[in-house]
Amino acid sequence: MGEIVLAAVIVAATVAGVWWVPRGGAPERPGGGWARHPGTWLAVVIALFFVNQLLFTAFVQQAWHGDTSSIARLMPPGWFDLADLGWLSDALPAWPWTVLHTQSAIELPFGMLAYLLVCRWFGAEVFRRALHARWLMSASYTVTFCLIEWDLPSPYTTGDIVIRLVSGIVTPLLLPLLSEGATTLPRLAPFVASVGALGCIVLAVYDTVTLYNLGHTLSWLPLITVALVVLAIARAWARRPVQHGPTMTSVAQALGWFLVLFLVPALPLRYGFIFGTPYVSALAGAVIVAAAVWRGWDHRRFGRLGLAALVGIIGAAAGYLLAHGYPEARLLAAGVGFLAAGTGLCAALDRTGNKTPVNIDGSSSR
Repeated sequence: MGEIVLAAVIVAATVAGVWWVPRGGAPERPGGGWARHPGTWLAVVIALFFVNQLLFTAFVQQAWHGDTSSIARLMPPGWFDLADLGWLSDALPAWPWTVLHTQSAIELPFGMLAYLLVCRWFGAEVFRRALHARWLMSASYTVTFCLIEWDLPSPYTTGDIVIRLVSGIVTPLLLPLLSEGATTLPRLAPFVASVGALGCIVLAVYDTVTLYNLGHTLSWLPLITVALVVLAIARAWARRPVQHGPTMTSVAQALGWFLVLFLVPALPLRYGFIFGTPYVSALAGAVIVAAAVWRGWDHRRFGRLGLAALVGIIGAAAGYLLAHGYPEARLLAAGVGFLAAGTGLCAALDRTGNKTPVNIDGSSSR
């Protein structure tokens, strides 16, 4: 992948995310139940990933006699640790399109649905703005995926790029069918717990099915079980009404803006750290954070921001050092650690300071 091209994508996506996305929101689509919930369709996409892995394993067993070296040599290390399906490998149909092509079709909806689910957890306004930016999000992610495909050439590359371009059109066409969530600011503790749990699930899916490592599934089961339990508890907890103090209101508003501004450049920034443009990604990330804080934080309370940021950095460092495995796992742990420590301090500051709850615009609710 050309580093200059990826850097240009990061810059363009960051400019689009920070400057254009905040300018509007999609019409409200309340209600709809589970059939219009992004979590439902995220689960469907994950199920499709696993079905494809079963069919891929059958294809490898029947067509390649269990040997993946012909494709594994074209990919980075860490791919194609297949599961032993026994008699099922011979019973399932052997379909060649399960090699890379299916993944190319559903990887974009997987990423977009996961992000939109987080936005829905945060509230209707954030979800609305994110949905309004779906075409920019799709373009940014699709271009990044295609650059990666081009950087890892194989006999499947041309077909995969065409499939990704089609997915980049179809996915945002369907996303307006989703419904938004609550209209109030969220409880931040269950929100952070939910994001951490979802991040663990996404990492497990990434390792087991997007890298064709179905053999890793059993090793992930204990963590996934814990993540699902935490997610269920956190979502039940999140339904309880909350009134934030002034500092926590600033935290919630700044975090909401971060989700909106980070939406478009999220994927190219992530790959920038891996494919040779870490300084561009870091600078773009700093710009996004600064813009989110400027838009969301009560300027009268900037003094508390420095203290919260310092405590958050300590939490991020602890999370990063305690995590292991993929770089994304360390980044997830660092992000959760930052939010948990920083918001914990801000909640404590509100309890020891001004206890008057405030509305979303920063005014007193009394």
